[in-house]
Amino acid sequence: MAQIIRQPSIIKAAGSEGKIIKEFFGLVNSKTTDVSIAHMVSPEGWSEPGQTPLFDEYTLVLKGKLSIATKDEVYLISEGEGILTSKYEWVKYSSPFAGGAEYIAICLPAFSPDIVKRDA
Repeated sequence: MAQIIRQPSIIKAAGSEGKIIKEFFGLVNSKTTDVSIAHMVSPEGWSEPGQTPLFDEYTLVLKGKLSIATKDEVYLISEGEGILTSKYEWVKYSSPFAGGAEYIAICLPAFSPDIVKRDA
């Protein structure tokens, strides 16, 4: 059955203040568990705690640049680029660059506070 999403739900972001998460599909807005799709806007200087999620995360940067650290490397993902981080892999997202970043995040299965496994 088709499900039209008229507007996203605004979700409180972890980490430093200012990040806006607009969930279109996921546990909160569409009550789906298979996938979550959210539009993110993170200001310059934003960062979140590291995490070892139980989901794969596909990230597509629309504007600006993201820094995505894993245990082995720090990736700088620019406008028009994407990155896939795998479940069970430690990762930390931030937008330390001028202008921040705007991006789409897709999580399989859907993002949940219970399976993100953030650092203490």
